[in-house]
Amino acid sequence: MDMREKLEQLAGYRAKLAAGGGPERIAKQHEAGKKTARERVDMFFDPGTFVEVDVFAGGEDMENPGSPGEGVVTGYGQVDGRKVFVFAQDFTVTGGSLGRIHAAKICKVLDMAVKVGAPVIGLNDSGGARIQEGVDALNGYGSIFFRNTIASGVVPQISVIMGPCAGGAVYSPALTDFIFMVAGTGQMFITGPQVIKATTGEDVSMETLGGASTHNQVSGVAHFLAGAEEECLTQVRQLLGYLPSNNLEEPPVFEPVEPPGNPDGILDVVPVDPNKGYDVRQAIRYVVDAGDLFEVQAHWAQNAVVGFARLQGQAVGIVANQPGYLAGCLDINASDKISRFVRFCDCFNLPIITFMDVPGFLPGTGQEYGGIIRHGAKMLYAYSEATVPKITVILRKAYGGAYLAMCSSSLGADAVYAWPTAEIAVMGPDGAVNIIHRREIAEAENPPLTRAKLTAEYRDRFANPYVAAARGYVLDVIDPRETRGVVAGALANFGSKRESRPRKKHGNIPL
Repeated sequence: MDMREKLEQLAGYRAKLAAGGGPERIAKQHEAGKKTARERVDMFFDPGTFVEVDVFAGGEDMENPGSPGEGVVTGYGQVDGRKVFVFAQDFTVTGGSLGRIHAAKICKVLDMAVKVGAPVIGLNDSGGARIQEGVDALNGYGSIFFRNTIASGVVPQISVIMGPCAGGAVYSPALTDFIFMVAGTGQMFITGPQVIKATTGEDVSMETLGGASTHNQVSGVAHFLAGAEEECLTQVRQLLGYLPSNNLEEPPVFEPVEPPGNPDGILDVVPVDPNKGYDVRQAIRYVVDAGDLFEVQAHWAQNAVVGFARLQGQAVGIVANQPGYLAGCLDINASDKISRFVRFCDCFNLPIITFMDVPGFLPGTGQEYGGIIRHGAKMLYAYSEATVPKITVILRKAYGGAYLAMCSSSLGADAVYAWPTAEIAVMGPDGAVNIIHRREIAEAENPPLTRAKLTAEYRDRFANPYVAAARGYVLDVIDPRETRGVVAGALANFGSKRESRPRKKHGNIPL
């Protein structure tokens, strides 16, 4: 066989591997509303940039490959000109099930990503472990989990759930930084409906148990929800635009874009009345470039808002209380949401801008029994641990321990600014007066009038930004219209900050 014949043979082998599970299985994949692994890869990367690795893995008989590619496509390419690694499970080949070689291909991609310092994306669509391979399949999952953990905080890791992801397979996505899910096709659960029915008697569908809506709205396991695969992969590309390729690089910088609308509009966003709610995202849009906030976990723990934005072209992490939901109180879920996001930003050199309007931690036995003390402590830990620039803007309420938890100067904020509407106090004026002046109010001829008078006096004297500013806890009280310029100036000033911490193996965050 001469060289030309060998090249024809090679082309034939490649064609067989590229065909995956064959036309019938590809047709079934399409009928289920899903793309194939290779179609997803082509849709994700810049055209013509994808380079496949381990193309022939597992194919000992290339004339008749039983499991082309071992059910997973792996390689690297470019997204907006930047290198990104990927593994895409191929449901048309043995249901995308994970065996020894399948796992080895994923592990190699993870190793490569860490070695060269590039993000890694996992497109998950698998029936689970390849049962006939027994403990080899289990070892494969364990090897992936180990690498996910070692790569954590080194390169961004993103999981995309585009089909089933069950049993032990869910723990690899759970170990990564962000999980995207496609509505209607993406599903995650530890034990399926049949096992649940047999063990607990509960009757639940796969979609209700582990669908995209469930994990984006109820469990908080997922971070993003998309209606279709193309939309989902576009979201992933968007996210990557805010992130550095690894922990030693800075996030990409773009040309600044002024927020839309009249700057004076920000004056009408936050009501002076502390009992009125509003959408904090409207305030954020007057501050960040183009008014764009790429929100994370938008459907879960909605009393907190977290996401990515740019300020004067620089990527930043945004954290805010949402007074339009639960009055912006911090609860168990909001504490977890904020803590995890703050730690991610700190891993990858993203400055954190916090917009504070918080009346306190949510009261109630449900919160106390659920461990709000432990969960709230995560916020204290995450903000205190973070060494990236931390800028805080107090919009209105800043009460008690929740004020501290939302990145006060006490927790190492580099700059804290307050609007004139800010109320910084141990608790709200109403509650404080009821405690401090309880006897005086009870003995008054007109208790309601006396309470109102004392409350107004307390608010004027204590519930304002000037007491904190006088003590140096607030750098300045600013005109809301100046927020964008003031925060941008603070970021420019503190962008070169360096903080040294005691040497230790690692801290013990209250998980």
